[in-house]
Formats: sequence, structure tokens, C-alpha cells
Amino acid sequence: MGQNRTVIPVNVGVVLDDLDSLTGKVWLSCLKMALSDFYASHGSSTTRLALSIRDPREDVVDAAAAALDLIKNVQVQAIIGPTSSMQANFVIDLGDKAKVPIISFSATSPSLTSIRSSYFFRAAQNDSSQVKAISAIVQAFGWRRAVPIYVDNEFGEGVLPSLVDALHDVQARVPYRCAIPPMATDDQLTAALYKLMTMQTRVFIVHMSQSLGARLFAKAQEIGMMKEGYVWIMTNGLTNLVSSTDASVIKSMQGVLGVRTSVPKTEELIDFRVRWKTQFQQQNPTIIDVELDVFALWAYDAAFALAMALENDGTGTGRISSFQNTNASINSSTDLLTFGVSENGPKLFQSLSNTKFKGLAGDFSFVNGQLQSPVFEIVNVNGNGAREIGFWTPESGLLKNSMNSTNTNRTYSTSQSNMGPIIWPGDSTSVPKGWEIPTNEKKLRVGVPVKIGSPEFVKVVRDPSTNKTLVSGYCIDIFNAVMEKLPYAVTYDFIPFAKPDGTSAGTYNQLVDQVYLGNFDALAAATTIRENRSLYVDFTLPYTESGVVMVVPTKDSKSQNAWVFLKPLTWDLWLTSSCFFIFIGFVIWVLEHRINEDFRGPLSNQVGTGLWFSFSTMVFAHREAVVSNLARFVVIVWVFVVLILTQSYTASLTSLLTIQELQPTFTDLNQLLKNKESVGYPKGSFVYQLLLKQGFDDLKIKAYQSPEECDDLLTKGSAKGGIAAAVDETPNLRLFIAKYCSKYTIIGPIFKTNGFAFVLPKGSALVPDVSRAILNLTDGDEMKEIENKWFGKQATCEYTKSPFSDSKSLGLNSFWGLLLIARVASSSALMISVATFLFMHRHILMTRGTSVWKRIGVMLSIFLQRDLSSHTFRNKNSGHVVEASPVSSSIGQPSPFSLSNHTGPASPFFSEQGTPVSVAVYQNPEIPTTPDQG
Repeated sequence: MGQNRTVIPVNVGVVLDDLDSLTGKVWLSCLKMALSDFYASHGSSTTRLALSIRDPREDVVDAAAAALDLIKNVQVQAIIGPTSSMQANFVIDLGDKAKVPIISFSATSPSLTSIRSSYFFRAAQNDSSQVKAISAIVQAFGWRRAVPIYVDNEFGEGVLPSLVDALHDVQARVPYRCAIPPMATDDQLTAALYKLMTMQTRVFIVHMSQSLGARLFAKAQEIGMMKEGYVWIMTNGLTNLVSSTDASVIKSMQGVLGVRTSVPKTEELIDFRVRWKTQFQQQNPTIIDVELDVFALWAYDAAFALAMALENDGTGTGRISSFQNTNASINSSTDLLTFGVSENGPKLFQSLSNTKFKGLAGDFSFVNGQLQSPVFEIVNVNGNGAREIGFWTPESGLLKNSMNSTNTNRTYSTSQSNMGPIIWPGDSTSVPKGWEIPTNEKKLRVGVPVKIGSPEFVKVVRDPSTNKTLVSGYCIDIFNAVMEKLPYAVTYDFIPFAKPDGTSAGTYNQLVDQVYLGNFDALAAATTIRENRSLYVDFTLPYTESGVVMVVPTKDSKSQNAWVFLKPLTWDLWLTSSCFFIFIGFVIWVLEHRINEDFRGPLSNQVGTGLWFSFSTMVFAHREAVVSNLARFVVIVWVFVVLILTQSYTASLTSLLTIQELQPTFTDLNQLLKNKESVGYPKGSFVYQLLLKQGFDDLKIKAYQSPEECDDLLTKGSAKGGIAAAVDETPNLRLFIAKYCSKYTIIGPIFKTNGFAFVLPKGSALVPDVSRAILNLTDGDEMKEIENKWFGKQATCEYTKSPFSDSKSLGLNSFWGLLLIARVASSSALMISVATFLFMHRHILMTRGTSVWKRIGVMLSIFLQRDLSSHTFRNKNSGHVVEASPVSSSIGQPSPFSLSNHTGPASPFFSEQGTPVSVAVYQNPEIPTTPDQG
């Protein structure tokens, strides 16, 4: 004023409940103090907010009337309030119509979203922003069920959809919802709590106003629901007001967990608390020990933001725009049609949307009209107030320290180790399990079959003395074990599916229908998962192996095959082995016939000796000695190969003649169908439909009711009125084979099935929990113990799918390595021997003047003769026959062939006329022989 500035007053409405109450006084004082602080820090401001305050006294209609009066008569530029979500629902529509921003710092229902009105600004946290924090707590302690207790109005119902979804995401169910009327009497509260006591769930999430919540906890303590074993979790609507709650109410809330908005402890906040408390004490000297809650801080920030927005939108540069009456021409007695539209509204809306500053409750900014403050504090009510035990952020989950809330590199955590120590209701430090077995809990009606299938699976016996029904069996033990592994209690009774006389009331399909009709809540039986059944009921995961197999008699086939001795080896191995025997005989003859008398003689004798030697190694009966080192090397390798071959052949033949004596009479279902054989199935089983689909005549399909009857039918066979095969599921026939393994064998699986499972009603929430419990059971040793208990006798009769099917003959692939070694060894020895021979007689090949064929003939002649220079002939006699080298009759000079050192038996001389001439000369071995002497 001293500087001749023009200050423009701006009308702003305030709609707050119960201004005479402590909460109303605290919130209004914060609003006024925010304006004082803003204008004190912004001395050059040209606007001043003029507050027009209305008190609707918690009435929705009065709140709407107050807002209408402020808009039409006062022509306010904005409205701060109203207090509750129910009041805000209609006021928001008025603001949207008049283009007047509505700023609420306490209406938190998710239904009040800016999508419905662009002129609604929520200067508080949306209730849906806390549901992930609550579900993280539930997940951290492994609770699988939680019951929301909420006030039955828009504030209470608004958070339910997002809360249920968040719990579902962490595999937690909401079995029941407890709605409390806003004006509930003590009797109504007591009745609702007693109803909760009759249920097994002990985890409760409370979402209601402070006054109603205080009464609820007082009644809960009175009837004994604040003792050990109970879990209470408050939403931030209650937890944010704990600091202003009476000590008597705090006493009834001991052990309760709560989620509240995390407010940074800044120096500005500490200074404000001191200034506000001093000022409030001066204005209200009779009120002492008052604490600020987060709603009071949001009220301060909302007023501060509005003052800043009005200053920044250009309002201070001129006269405030008036309201334009768009319906002035309409004659109406209804005020709702005659109020005007704020011309300054769009500019103020834009200015509020762009307003950002560091408020007392944290960073203040609107995103789509919503205040952004994602960090929540988790507290535990103990003593005189709430004790901080951890934090939660959308990025990191549960945190023990608020300093880590800004670390975006952390992985999301739901571990209870990230929270401090908790004192639960009843002063207990043990984590409640979240459920108890109530005295009047409704029990599940679990149906069991009577005399359908093997008694090892389900057996129902009525005790005549007590008239009680006793149920036992493999399926029953599995069901009991699975129920015990659920994270909550499930009580149940087994009810036989029987007629009054105790006999079976129907087939498995009819038993499954009882669940669909609501007569049973579950089935504990050997029920197969089938597509047609899944249309009406839900199945858990299977707890047994799957597949449909058939059992057929076995027959002795040993005496029916006269050529069984050929079966151990395949034909390619037989042929290859024979070729090798001939090849090895040839190699040994080449290496030995020039130096070993055993391999000499007529041509037929030499061929026979070579083959005899080779084949006799098969039984190690060869008596001819080998004298050359190369031959010995070949024999050593070949004997090793023959040893492996003969031993393998012997083992395979022994197996064929002893172990594989029995063969199944049929190996395929099509064989039975082609031969028009009869087949059996357990009475009431779905296998009957499968056999019909395969093309079996209805007259060829026979039902049996017990393993003994099945054995009798198989023994008779189709020709005598019995069956050729029994078709059933794998677990059933495994049990049958355990008793009759010497007579029958299993073939298959011939059909694919999904195994045995428990049956529950369509859409049952128990299905995922029971399935997880089955997985947990099958991964441990308990499943094996149950199997050994009921099927332990199978250990004496080993089970295999088909122990007699397709015995494999030994093929070339099994021995090609050995044969390769033998081939390399013998070929190497052969090449070395030939190379040595050619080298020793190279002068014959190099002789000129003679045709190549003559030289080759001479070499072949020498090769076929004894090598008398060998050590085997050298010392036998003091003299021995030497066959002279041939000389040419037409050449006076000695023939070059006569220069050979060869001294073997008669060698033909090929003269020009082609007449061989040989001369034998006896000589003393000490006197060298020359061609002239010959």
C-alpha cells in the first residue's frame, strides 16, 4: 500500500465440516496460516484471497448447497474442500459446470478422479495408491486370505476394486467383505465382528472414518478380537489421524499395523510446527497437546498452491473477471440452471496444473489433477502412538530405511526382513498365521466313490458297531496331505457316493456331476482329467502319472523259432564278419606260405588251410603255427576281435533263450480290432467311450469290477467268453500287474490322458492353492511314503512298460571300430610283406629286353615257391635242393634272370619259344653256386 500498489481481492470458498471440532479448527488454522506465509514471502503480490467459509456439518446436501451459494452468490474463483468424498461427488459436478476449480485435501476416494471433471484437483493421496503397499505386507507374511472391513459409502467402496486386485496379484483371496453402515450402532458393530469371528480368516483390513474406526476397535477389544492370532491393518485414512486420536482409542488399537503417507522431516516443517503450535495455542488456550496430521499439511499446501496459482495466472494485472450467465434467458425456478460460468476458470485451471513447489508434506505438483507422493510409511501401534517399522515405494517395495526410497536400482522386495520388529495384538512377537479353525465353520462336503475301481485308491467301509463310515486309500491320504499344506485351515467331511443300501450310486461321470449340481464341494477319488468334464467343474493339477495302457497275456515263444541262433547278430554283421574271416585267412596265407610248411602243398590244400586257420580262431582251435612276425601281429589283433564278437554273441543268445522267453500276445490295439477280439475295461470308466471311438463293437467290450474278475476274464480269453486285453489307466493297471506280473504285461500307453486330479466347483478359489499344495507334496518325500504305503508290494514285481518288446540284435554299428582296427592291422601287414618282396626282387622288375608280362610271371612264380633263405629252412639239412634259374636257349650269354638270389623250388624259364626249362642241382651250402655251374 505504501508503494501505491493495487491489491485485488479474490473470493475463494472454503467448505469444511465441524469447524467447532478439533480437526476442523486445526485444518482451518493451517489454511489461514498458509495464506499469511505466502503473502509474507511474496511482498509484491497483487492478489489477496478472501475466504468465504461454510460448514455443512457432515451433510452431503448442505455441502452441495454451500458450494452452490458460493458459486452463484459469492462468485468465488475456487473452492477449497469439501471434507468427505461423498460431499465432493456432487460439488465436483457443480465446479465443472461453473468452471470453478475444486481443491480438496481430504477427499481421497478413487472414484473422485479428474477424468470425470477437469476442474477437480486432489491435494491428497488417492486411496488406490496405497493398495500395493498393503498387499506387499500381506505377501511378506505369507497370508493367503484377508477380509476388508469398510464403511458402506462412496469413501469405503471406492478403494475396494483396486484393493481386491492388489491382493489377487499376490495370490491372496478376499473370501468375505464386511460393510459397516456409516451411522452403525454399537449393536451393529458387535454383530458384524461376531460374524467375522465365526470365519477362519484372521487378517482384517480396515478402511473407514476416524470416528467409526475408533468405535470399531473398541468393540473388537471388548469381544476379544485384539488378542494373539489376529492381524489388523489400517489404511492411511485412519493411520494418518493416529496422532490426533484419543489415548483411550490408542489403547484399543495395540498391535495394529497401518499405512500412512510418508512426510519428509525438513527444517521448514519443524519450524512450521513450532510457529503453528504457538499460534494455535494462543487462539485456543483450552486445547493442549495438539499434533498436526498429514491432512493439515495438505490443507496448508493446497491454500499455498491456490494463492500462487492466482498470482501467476494474470489475475493481479487487472480486474477479476465476472461470471457469465449462460442460461439467463431460461425462466426456471431451479438455481442449478441459473448460476453463471467463471470466465477466469480456464486460466486458473491451467495455472494450478503448472504449479510446482516444495510443500510441507513434500514435493507439490498435480499430474492429471492428482497429487503425486508415492512413498508410504508402515507403522505399528504400540504404547501411546504409532511406531515406524518400514517404508514402501512402487519401485523398491518394502524398505527398512527411508533413505533408500530414492534408490531406483533396487529390486522390488516383499521380504518381512525389510521391516523392523513388530508387536502384534496380544503383545505377541510371533507372526500370526492369519487363520484359525472356528467352531462353527462350514465344512466341505468331499465326495468319495464306493466300490468303483481298486480299493487301494479309495476304500469305503461302514463300521456296523458304530454305524460310522471309514474312508481310506491312496487318494484319501493324498487329499489329507494336500489339505494340511494349505496356508489356511479347511475343514471337511468325506461323504460316500452311495445308495441307501451302501452300493455305488453311479459312475465317475455321475460322481463328477454331483459337484456341478452342488451336492458335493469336492471329490477325493481317482478322477481323470477329461475335456468334457472340465466344462462343468475345475480340476487341480494331477497327482499321478497319465496315460491309458492295456494289459495282455504273455506267451512262450522260445520253442517256436528254429532260427533263433541267427538273431543275436544282424545280417549286415553276419556278412561283414564272414568277409573278414576270408580276408584274414588270405592275409595269413600270403604272409606264411613261402616260409611255413603248414601252408604249403597243392593249391586246394593251401586254400583250405588258410580258411581253416581263420575260422578256427572263432573257437580258438587253430593248430597251425605262424612263424613270421607280421602274421603273429595280425593273429593277435584278429583273435582279440574274435573274442569280443564271440562273447557278445554268446551273451545275446543267452538273453534270447532265457530272459526273453515270453512275448505279449498282442502289441497293438489295432491287432485286437482287426482280429475281432474282446477287450475289457473297469466298470464306470471313461475308457468305454474311448474304445467305442476306436471302432470296437459294443458286444466286444466287457466291463469288470475287480482285479480278480479281470484276471479271470484274461485267463479265459476271447474264445471262451473272456477278453484278450484289459484297457485302463496306468495307475490302475500298475496295481494289477503288481499282483499278476508272471502272467501279463503292460503295452502302451495307447491313449494320452492327464492323470488323476481332485475335482472342485467351477471357479473355486481353492483350485490354485490346492494345485500348489500338490506340487509341494510331489516334490518332497511324503508322496513316496504314501505310495510305498499303498503300493509297496510292487517292489517284489518290477514294473516296466513292456519288458518283452523289441529286443535289439547286435549290429555293425556296435563293432565297426573293432573291425576297422583288424582291417588296418591286416592290410598294413599285407602291404609291408608285398613291399618287402618287391624290394628284394627289384632287379627282376628292372631287367630290360624282356616283356613286362614275362617279368610279372617270373615274380609270381618266385612268390609261389618256398623262400629257402628263410630261417625256417636254413638249418633243416646240411644240403637242400636248389632250383637253378632258367637260361635262354637262344642267348649265349647268361640270362639276367639267372642273376637272382632266389634258390627256391623249380622256376620255369620262358624261352623265346615259350618252353620252360628247369635244372635241379645239388650243392654244398658252403660252395656258392653260379649260373655257369648250373
